[in-house]
Amino acid sequence: VKIPADLMGRLEGRSSLGRLGIVVHSTASIFDPGWDGKPVLELGNLGRMAVALTVGMRICAMTFEELSSPAEAPYASRKFAKYRFQDTPTESRIHEEK
Repeated sequence: VKIPADLMGRLEGRSSLGRLGIVVHSTASIFDPGWDGKPVLELGNLGRMAVALTVGMRICAMTFEELSSPAEAPYASRKFAKYRFQDTPTESRIHEEK
C-alpha cells in the first residue's frame, strides 16, 4: 500500500467477522500519510469457536481520508520510521523509539 502525502488510511475489519469474535486489526489501524509498505494484520479470535478464514475471503477494508494539506514529513521520508518499506511481517521495533 502506498499512500500519498495528502491522504491517511484506516484499516477496518468486517463487522460480520467481528460478530464471530474475529479481530482483524487490534491496535494501530491508522496508516500515516506517506506510508509505503505491506500492512500487517493483527488477527485474533476472541470468540469461543474456531472460525475458518479462506484464501480470497474479504476480511477487511481500507478507507482513506483527505487531509487539508499534505503532511510536512510523510512517513516514508522519515529517516527513522521503524516500519518504512516493510514487505514481510515485522516484529515490534518499539525499542528503536527515540
